[in-house]
Amino acid sequence: MKLPSDNFLNSQAKIPLIEALITSINQNNAAFYAPGHKKGQGISQPLETLLGKTVFTADLPELPELDNLFAPSGVIQKAQELAAEAFGADQSWFLVNGSTCGIIAAILAICNPGDKIILPRNIHQSAIAGLILSGAVPIFINPEYDPLWDLAYSITSETLESALKENSDVKAVMVVYPTYHGICGDIRAIADLTHRYGIPLLVDEAHGGHFTFHRDLPPSALSVGADLTVQSTHKVLGAMTQASMLHLQGNRIEPQRISHALQLIQSTSPSYLLLASLDGARQPMALQGEELLEKTIELAKIARNKLSQIEGLSILNLAKPIPGFHYLDITRLTINITALGLSGFEVDEILHEQLGVTSELPMLRHLAFIISIGNTTDDIIQLITAFQTLSNSYYSPHHPLGLSDSRSHHPSPLLPIPPSPHPPLSPREAFFAVTEMVDFNHSIGRISGELICPYPPGIPVLMPGEEIRKQALEYVETVLALGASITGCSDPSLEQLKVVV
Repeated sequence: MKLPSDNFLNSQAKIPLIEALITSINQNNAAFYAPGHKKGQGISQPLETLLGKTVFTADLPELPELDNLFAPSGVIQKAQELAAEAFGADQSWFLVNGSTCGIIAAILAICNPGDKIILPRNIHQSAIAGLILSGAVPIFINPEYDPLWDLAYSITSETLESALKENSDVKAVMVVYPTYHGICGDIRAIADLTHRYGIPLLVDEAHGGHFTFHRDLPPSALSVGADLTVQSTHKVLGAMTQASMLHLQGNRIEPQRISHALQLIQSTSPSYLLLASLDGARQPMALQGEELLEKTIELAKIARNKLSQIEGLSILNLAKPIPGFHYLDITRLTINITALGLSGFEVDEILHEQLGVTSELPMLRHLAFIISIGNTTDDIIQLITAFQTLSNSYYSPHHPLGLSDSRSHHPSPLLPIPPSPHPPLSPREAFFAVTEMVDFNHSIGRISGELICPYPPGIPVLMPGEEIRKQALEYVETVLALGASITGCSDPSLEQLKVVV
């Protein structure tokens, strides 16, 4: 890894947004502007007890010295320029509505109504929102799939090329890199192929904001040719929840289109607490990112080594690249627990309620854990101890292949996708179509009028415009019975589903 120059270090040491907030906080002006709590003077006692009063002094609006998020020319512009420099972009935008608004803005900026865009079927629900709002028509590609782990990988350049040959009028390609489980496809090959067809590559890099800063992590999407990437800076770095970034490079996407799209979907009252946290998250990574991540990677290696020795557990690893699985983020820990005779949801409940450990994502066969710069050695010891306790209590060699009942044999409904990559209706057409409610079990074969999504990870089981399949309904019933939550449904009880008339 190339050592940063003195000029880079000197510029990256600056925190313009935080410094401007400090100046504003120290002004002794009478506040006749929103928010109504007036620097914390009007907050309730329970809220002050919970958070303290100091944080509210920085909860300020777009005062003259604090710049304007939608027309930045001062400290926000400087902070975004520093972020672009740190993350290897030509231009960066701060997002206060999470990566969701970045994904939507990317699609809005490129696709007009009726335009085609290629996406993997395991795309996040925010991309479906982008399709509905833009009117773009999705061309779905099957990602590679591991039935033993019930894990979706990435799409491959081969399947992408087939889709590109069949759809010469495609306007963009969007991929997920990495997946929720740290699985990364051959993003360089995908970028090269996409550019040979003269269209941009958009990357949902929500879980990869740290890749830029350590040589032992997968390459960042921008470093291998992506045109646009959206990162949840709050997920793996030090920003506050909901604070994300959108990065752009090259000339395939008009920056002004991104700015205009973000004006449609970002709050006109952006939180300076979130904006400042992005400024604050960037600085230490630019200055000490490799050192910070070196410690994180070491903790991840300890966890992987110790957990792999516990009976009943399997740890997701990558010995050599395979189709759809080219790199693995070592700081993302995925543990297969089916040999314990429990589902991931059941293990998650035991860990959280009895053993003092909380995972990022439970699924039927495995759980995912994020190890980040905020974790400590004590955290890792607690994780290892908890799983040893689980193994002692539940592991039996009599059921080493999975759950003791048929629940383990319901793979994800996301794969395989419907025979045709083209849904009967576009998401926008189905969203605005005349619909009716039908009984859950009578909906098979109908066209979904709503988005049904286990959350997390936020990957739709059903989306507007898609044919409802028996496999999808079985999966919904299974995860509900095991304690998962479903979002997006019109009937929370799921006794009925909304379908297109």
